[in-house]
Amino acid sequence: MPQHEFTISRVFDAPRGLVFNCFTDAAHMAHWWGPKGIEIVNGKMDFRVGGTYHYGMKRPDGGIMWGRFAFREIVPPSRIVFLNSFSDEAGAVTRAPFFGGKWPLEMLTVFSFEETEANKTKFTLTWTPHDATAEEQDVFAANHASATAGWAGSFEKLDAHLASLHEH
Repeated sequence: MPQHEFTISRVFDAPRGLVFNCFTDAAHMAHWWGPKGIEIVNGKMDFRVGGTYHYGMKRPDGGIMWGRFAFREIVPPSRIVFLNSFSDEAGAVTRAPFFGGKWPLEMLTVFSFEETEANKTKFTLTWTPHDATAEEQDVFAANHASATAGWAGSFEKLDAHLASLHEH
């Protein structure tokens, strides 16, 4: 169902290999992953098919929400496919702490990286609820604007991180 798919793209002023690496290394992810105001803590990445990225998202109030990726396909430097979910501190999949437990338990996530012009990269994210109920799909579809705002903040953080890498 197309309305239950979310897609967003952004062109980054950096080479594809560097942008790809910013999504595949926990040290890079700590600098930019998550919405504005979120600090990534305890990020551990096993970047391989069958591996995971498990991380904490520390809110300004000090509380921590946990998340994880379960990698399904990796095609460097052009594509990463994984199931994205909230988790507990041990890495077990849990419900999102919002929307009354009606957000899909897992999201099939596709990250695509395309070379555009010299040293620029078009990144495209596609999110699709995975094994979700009709109600979960509807909640997801009703919150595309919120997802767009959240990703815009993450992209701003990634832009700043990429710029800091160019300075070194």
